[in-house]
Amino acid sequence: MARLLQVTRPAAIALLATTGFAALPATARAGECPADRVVADSNRAVETQPRGVTDDVLASVDLAKEPAAVQNRLLRLRRLVVQPGGVVPWHSHGMRPAIIYIVEGEITEYASTCAVPIDHRAGEATVERNPTQHWWRNNGSRPAVLLSADFFPVADDPHMM
Repeated sequence: MARLLQVTRPAAIALLATTGFAALPATARAGECPADRVVADSNRAVETQPRGVTDDVLASVDLAKEPAAVQNRLLRLRRLVVQPGGVVPWHSHGMRPAIIYIVEGEITEYASTCAVPIDHRAGEATVERNPTQHWWRNNGSRPAVLLSADFFPVADDPHMM
């Protein structure tokens, strides 16, 4: 008769950390470009105009007035609602890092740094940084709601996607 071995959670974690994890294949996290599909200049500016999207600034902080004293930059939080078929047009994150959180729905990203479209679902967050240039489209049947926090150059258009 086989004996059942009981392993405590800490022991199981230690066992996986020292033996099992190394054998697991590397996979992309949800909402990221698969490692084997990361390439420079893979997608171009297909959609250059917003369509079916609202962009509301919820709050911003003038970083020049904070202890960090970062001149000409805002820390900005926006809510974007992208209707089915809607588009967030081609834009760059060369000088504007951001974090996007998908609150509701699904949306597809077409990035200059990935050879395949990247699907993002509710509950996921994604980082946008240099050299990312991209556009997004809601290919689903219901609105996608996104929160965008970015390090925004004050001189730029305040509703730049």
